[in-house]
Amino acid sequence: METTIIFASLFIVSFGAATILPLQSELMIVPLLLGGKHPWQMVILVASIGNILGSMTNWLLGRFFLKFQDRRWFPASRAGLVRAENWYRRYGKASLLLSWVPIVGDPLTVVAGLLREPFWSFTALVSIAKVGRYLALTALTLGAFK
Repeated sequence: METTIIFASLFIVSFGAATILPLQSELMIVPLLLGGKHPWQMVILVASIGNILGSMTNWLLGRFFLKFQDRRWFPASRAGLVRAENWYRRYGKASLLLSWVPIVGDPLTVVAGLLREPFWSFTALVSIAKVGRYLALTALTLGAFK
């Protein structure tokens, strides 16, 4: 039961961290990795799925719900959207490899939806970025404290 609650919490935090919610999945992942009670592969899998689904939600918001951009819950400010749109137009879909970067990444995923990036190429690039980030975090965490 405890493991289920831990992984459900990790999923929720990782999902929220991919939106404008002020959540940091690393604050949950690092202690789980250092605790050694949970397989690192499962920690990465759950965090990645949550974070990728959060980014997919941003894509959907950009694609279908831009009319709600002035709402508090919308995952990007107008200024953030403008910056991300300029970045996206300049660097194209490859910029989605930076979707893991705080502050910049979330608006990029909204703009990708707004600019009609195909869902499957979006998902592939965001997945590479998110999983890569968590693999790097795991390597740094476990390598630094062994």
